[in-house]
Amino acid sequence: MSAQPHAAPEAVAAIIPAMNESARIAATVTAAKQIPGVDIVLVVDDGSADDTGTLARRAGAEVITHPKNKGKAAAMMTGAFALRNREISDADPGVEPTHRALLFIDGDLEDSAINTAPLAEPVLAGEADMTIAILPAQKRKGGGFGFVVGLAKKGIAELSGFEATQPLSGMRCLSREAFDAALPFAAGWGVEAAMTIDVVNAGLRVEEVECDLHHRVTGRDLKAQLHRAAQYRDVARAIIVRRIRAKRNGGTPAGARRNGENQKETGK
Repeated sequence: MSAQPHAAPEAVAAIIPAMNESARIAATVTAAKQIPGVDIVLVVDDGSADDTGTLARRAGAEVITHPKNKGKAAAMMTGAFALRNREISDADPGVEPTHRALLFIDGDLEDSAINTAPLAEPVLAGEADMTIAILPAQKRKGGGFGFVVGLAKKGIAELSGFEATQPLSGMRCLSREAFDAALPFAAGWGVEAAMTIDVVNAGLRVEEVECDLHHRVTGRDLKAQLHRAAQYRDVARAIIVRRIRAKRNGGTPAGARRNGENQKETGK
C-alpha cells in the first residue's frame, strides 16, 4: 500500500553520526551549517574516544553523546528521534508539528559536506521522499573489492526492483514519511541497503543525486578487511530479514513488482 502524501517539509536538519572523527568533524559541521534550508546541525557522538563531541560543539553543532558505541544505525535514530521530540514540544497545542527533512551526513566529509545540498532540494520541493548521494564516476573508486557493494545492489534489486548505483551511500535526505517507513532501522552497516528496500516498498519516491563529496577511503590492511567483513555480515543479515518478510507477505514485494513493470515499459 502506498503511503499517503504529506506536505513537503520547509526546513532541514543535518544529522551527523560520528565516532572518532576529531580530525574532520569541525570542518564537516561548518560546511553543513552553510547548506540552504538547514537550521539545525545535530551531531551524535557515538562513543568516541577522542574529542569529536567537543570539537563539533565548538563548531556550532548541537551534540548528543552515546557513552558507549552503539553503531551507525542507532546514532542515526538517536538524532532523528531527538529532533522529533523537539518538533513536537515546539508545536502549539492542538497543532500538528511541522517536521523537517532529515539530511544524514557522514562525519568525515569535511568541507565537501556543503555539496550534499542537492539532496535536500527534491525533498523540500515535494518531488522525492528520499534522495541518495552518488559520487561522480571518477571519485567512486575506493580501496575495497566490491563484494559488499555487489551484495547490497543485488539484494535491493531483488527485494524492491530499485537499481541502486551506490547502495551503501550514507548521505541521504528523507522526508519524515520516508524515515517512518524505514523503521526499525537494520542494525549496523545494513542500514542503508535496508532503508532503500523499505522506503521503495512503502510506495515512496526515491531518487539518486550526484554530489561532489570527498570521503576518507578505506584501505586494504587487516583493520580495513575486518571492517568490510562486518559490513558484509550486516548487509547480508538485513537482506535475509527482508527476504523472509517478503515470503511471509506472499512473495515479491509491491515495490519490486511496480519497478519491474516500469522497467519493461521503458525498455530497461
